[in-house]
Amino acid sequence: MKRVPTTEIDRDRCTGCGLCVAVCPSQTLSLVDGKAVVTGTYSLECDHCAAICPEGAITVRGLDRDALTLATIECRDDVVVPYGGFDTARLVELMRSRRSCRLFSDRPVERDILEDLIKIGMTAPSGTNSQRWTFTIVSNRSAVVMLGELMADFFQRINRMAEKRLVRFFARLFMRDALGTYYRNHYESVKEALRQWKEEGRDRLFHGAPAAILVGMKPGASCPAEDALMASQNILLAAHSMGLGSCLIGFAVEALRRDRRIKDYLGIPENERIYAVIALGYPRGDFMRPAGRKKVIPRYFGG
Repeated sequence: MKRVPTTEIDRDRCTGCGLCVAVCPSQTLSLVDGKAVVTGTYSLECDHCAAICPEGAITVRGLDRDALTLATIECRDDVVVPYGGFDTARLVELMRSRRSCRLFSDRPVERDILEDLIKIGMTAPSGTNSQRWTFTIVSNRSAVVMLGELMADFFQRINRMAEKRLVRFFARLFMRDALGTYYRNHYESVKEALRQWKEEGRDRLFHGAPAAILVGMKPGASCPAEDALMASQNILLAAHSMGLGSCLIGFAVEALRRDRRIKDYLGIPENERIYAVIALGYPRGDFMRPAGRKKVIPRYFGG
């Protein structure tokens, strides 16, 4: 991505402290005659220079100062929590408390809340500060059901192929046994979920959620999957703090990846890839205690 610097420096306010030069990851700035000057031809537009300047002498014109202003949460846009300035115990309690919700109430999620969740997602880091995220809001239960129907049709077609032994045989020869793996691991459970959806109206995919957010990436990102999933984690944690339940829907991501018609239906461009589908809604029931985790033994290098 070619990004010409849009950085402007007020020479009258600049004291030549050099902090902006030291913090710039792309060597866009230099000190010339005791003042910060734009000397580079490329900028990440990370805004670190403006954020660290004690005199407020720097402006990056390529950024929207209102992009992260929230509608449903009162917080000051100019506040920066310093290193060590937040209660780590409370943060850990939030992370431990967030669970995948599969029991949603019928209460709709307000549009302003969904848009605020996207803005919170955008505070995540991204490789080379590409910020190539896209967010598609499925804003009500009727829309979620329509999306579920399209995905049910996709998995119905996959199941019909998977149950044919000859098709699985050729898939093993030419597709690294992807269809056979699906048949062994998912065919029966998907078949039962499809039956429940068609005959009982039971939603085993979105779990009755009244809304969803699809997190995708446009071309040009250096590490698109990581960027999308870090933004998704922000959304999951913020949703919990706002009283919402959330659940990542992996089967929906797979359907969107393999069935172009679903993306067309949603108006998602062909060159855009979806990395996370987040079901959202107000939960029906509270968890009483955090869940356990499998033990992990860290690997050390360097002593």
